[in-house]
Amino acid sequence: MLRCFVSRSLLTNPVAGQTRKMSGGSLAGSQSSLAGKVAIVTASTDGIGLAAAQALGQRGAHVVVSSRRQSNVDKAVALLQSEKIQVTGTTCNVGKSEDRERLVNMTVEHCGGIDILVSNAAVNPFFGNIMDSTAALWDKILDVNVKAAFLMTQLVVPHMEKRGGGSVVFVSSVAGYQPMQALGPYSVSKTALLGLTRALAPELAQSHIRVNCVAPGIIKTRFSQALWHDEDVLDEFKKQLSIKRVGEPEEIGGVIAFLCSKDASYITGETITVTGGMSCRL
Repeated sequence: MLRCFVSRSLLTNPVAGQTRKMSGGSLAGSQSSLAGKVAIVTASTDGIGLAAAQALGQRGAHVVVSSRRQSNVDKAVALLQSEKIQVTGTTCNVGKSEDRERLVNMTVEHCGGIDILVSNAAVNPFFGNIMDSTAALWDKILDVNVKAAFLMTQLVVPHMEKRGGGSVVFVSSVAGYQPMQALGPYSVSKTALLGLTRALAPELAQSHIRVNCVAPGIIKTRFSQALWHDEDVLDEFKKQLSIKRVGEPEEIGGVIAFLCSKDASYITGETITVTGGMSCRL
């Protein structure tokens, strides 16, 4: 018999646009489904990264959060601790090899190992015609958004193998399927993560490491503020949505936590689009 895992969805009133969110611990057993696991979440002091750390921590994982600024790390650690989540924090610029190595080594030393990597860090220093982008800009975007995601995976895999397996989740974007106007280089980098997921999954499956990806739509974060803060721009995006509203970071965090759990034990090499019904096809 085919056994399906069915998650509780948000209950949405399509007329009023009101949403009743399920709490992070609403799924049966979710409070302890990741107990004993150690999760690194990059760029995790705000937005989707912080929501992923919260969702993993609420399910029992010890989360390691990071950001380039110590003040942001301190704020996130204090918040997670106030929610009774096991957390360790450190500064990290994933674009620097020494920072990546320090993050992994610190996690192993303080937490005993690594079970989960959520690669969320990304940059977008360019907004305009793709033909006006420079070689230096492409280097920066690809170094952080793609290369660092792979190199972080390369660093954590040996530690996951020591613990009998693990889970890697890359955070892509709906822009990886349909490049957004004026965000050409960023969109291309997010498409690359879809391919990286498919390339890594079969190789790492033999080590019992699953590799998946999440492609969020328009989510209410500081990083994507230019897409939802202007009502006229947002109204244009809403025309492409079945659920006529902007998504919340917690709605992405919950999907990431699911992919890292035993409920997703037969899922690898996949990208889950969380877009409010926006069409996503390559």
